[in-house]
Amino acid sequence: MITADQLLVGRDALLAAAGHHPYARHALWRDHEARGWRRDGAVGWLLPPGRGPVAEALGALGPALDACAGLVADGSLQAGQWLHLPRTSPEELAGRLSVARLNNWDFLWTATPPPPQAEEDRVVRLTEADHPALAALVESSFPTTTTRPGDPRVVDWYGIRDGDRLVACGADRSRGDIGFLAGLTVAPDRRGSGLGAALTTGMTRALFARYDHVALGVYTDNIGAIRLYRRLGYTGTEPRSSVQLG
Repeated sequence: MITADQLLVGRDALLAAAGHHPYARHALWRDHEARGWRRDGAVGWLLPPGRGPVAEALGALGPALDACAGLVADGSLQAGQWLHLPRTSPEELAGRLSVARLNNWDFLWTATPPPPQAEEDRVVRLTEADHPALAALVESSFPTTTTRPGDPRVVDWYGIRDGDRLVACGADRSRGDIGFLAGLTVAPDRRGSGLGAALTTGMTRALFARYDHVALGVYTDNIGAIRLYRRLGYTGTEPRSSVQLG
């Protein structure tokens, strides 16, 4: 249970407690009056269910896990819901949280537009008319993504066409103070041709027209994508774990 002296109410209070970390600037929605907590070097918050994780934390892992265990005990967090936490492991979770799934990923960010890339000018903003082609491309090239056409978290879709065929796409899922790219993918038969770099660069440049930082998330085992993103300037790193409660 979170005691009263640890409570933080409002986005501004939580951002200040988190040192205006880029992850907090992304995760704390502008249109939601968040409530959260601070405990022994960790800062966490709760979000409405239905649009992603219901709880997130930054900072020290142990206090974050203890706070989440307390929220499970008092019924604030329930089985099936997702938490986004500092990087953790099954061993560290044992005895604290019942876990159905654990995914490790990195939150990467940049404060500098990327260097020019060949064919970045082919990146265009897509429309609702492109949703069938988007759905087909995502299903064939990135079936594990949670970002799909019709997702209410998506602000805009971007893509690259080869004639009438959509061969690369990605989503603008910005929601806080920084831009956020998600679901970036290239058709399997077009990989290795520079389209990934062109897509990421074109989208990043578009979001820098509105934000002072741009970020994205990438699974830790996607070594090729991590290498690409770092080459394009995404050198800020926050190791994360997504935990689905069992």
